[in-house]
Amino acid sequence: MNSENLIRRYIIVGERRLSNYWWASVILLGATGFLITGISSYTGSNLFNIFNKVSGQSDLAFFPQGLLMSFYGSLGFLLSLYWWLLVFWNVGGGFNEFNKKDGFIRIFRWGYPGKNRKIDLYYTLKDVEAIRVELKEGLDAQRTIYMKLKGKREIPLTGIGQPLTIKEIEKQASELANFLQVSLEGL
Repeated sequence: MNSENLIRRYIIVGERRLSNYWWASVILLGATGFLITGISSYTGSNLFNIFNKVSGQSDLAFFPQGLLMSFYGSLGFLLSLYWWLLVFWNVGGGFNEFNKKDGFIRIFRWGYPGKNRKIDLYYTLKDVEAIRVELKEGLDAQRTIYMKLKGKREIPLTGIGQPLTIKEIEKQASELANFLQVSLEGL
């Protein structure tokens, strides 16, 4: 048996998803518009000259409309900055590695910056009792694969925010249970 059949690695995407790039960009653009409108109402200059001619709107008074626009723009800018930092740091991204060759399981995730930025867990293959699938349907559907360890510990193996179809969950869980030669629960 070659070494490729003895090692399985599943990549976990984390925050670097297309939807996060989209929403961070949209919020940044909207916040910039609110900030420019608030600043132009404060200075009395018309930074959106083109838009005012098209819409036919008059100048905004700074108090209360311009102040409120500046406040919303600042909040939107901070939210967008936070979202871009999450994407840059790839919080939640990593991999699950199952290594029969060396007899260990490695679960690696990136976290927030600091001394605990890297979450790197190692378990032996002998500690694995089963693979469990949890399906919760509804408005916020959750489909999670857990690795059950001795001592009743359960480690989630799927990423957050990337809902897989039931077919994908079943396939991945059954392949993993078959690879580790343990039982599959919850299906």
